Amino acid sequence: MTATSSLVTKAIVTGHTRGLGAALVDALLAQGIAVLGLARSSRAPLSGGSRAPGAFAEVELDLADSHRLAQWLAGDTLAAFLRGADRALLINNAGMVGPIGPCSMQAVGDVGRAVALNVAAPLMLSSAFAAATGETPDRRIAHVSSGAARNAYAGWNVYCATKAALDHHARAAALDAERGLRVASVAPGVVDTDMQGEIRGTDDARFPLRGRFEEMKRSGQLSSPEHAASKFVGYLLSDAFGETPIADIRAL
Repeated sequence: MTATSSLVTKAIVTGHTRGLGAALVDALLAQGIAVLGLARSSRAPLSGGSRAPGAFAEVELDLADSHRLAQWLAGDTLAAFLRGADRALLINNAGMVGPIGPCSMQAVGDVGRAVALNVAAPLMLSSAFAAATGETPDRRIAHVSSGAARNAYAGWNVYCATKAALDHHARAAALDAERGLRVASVAPGVVDTDMQGEIRGTDDARFPLRGRFEEMKRSGQLSSPEHAASKFVGYLLSDAFGETPIADIRAL
């Protein structure tokens, strides 16, 4: 079922200004779904777009600032946006791959920021979303996961740990079996985004597997953000979403 029927669907997408996040917004708008984007900066060209005028709104918010995020969540913006939805979606997409390197090469402040953005923000938003949609018949939370959540890589101990945290959050939240709430942590595959550019630009001392990602780029093995977003949204809107708390769109 798509949002083009009488079903009112609304979605919140974090990190919506570029890469996979921007493609997710486009895919949702194409389904006639109203979107609220949350990110440090705005994506002004989307506002008032011809494809879905009035269907897109955004809030400039540093999701790595847990105190500021908590203040925003204490307000009414999120609940007001979701009000009246028959189906509500939360896509926790925002994240960072850094700091890259072994423990001794990491700045402690960078570690804290990564944990705040990759873990605290999705979990805080999930709690607020669940509370705000208590009367919504169909509500779905999708964490954007990674193969790094399920496999350990040298140089990525922070990224692996934070993505694994999202996977385990989905597993535990699914066991709570809250009415109408489906939760899954979904890996989108290796997507050609700015994050991939950052990975390829890292020196071998920090990330020994850099050459592997360079080869994937050269050989065209990276998925486009648009292709990955289309599959991700298709799965999110399907009846199969939430049947298992851990998924990989490459296996769908």
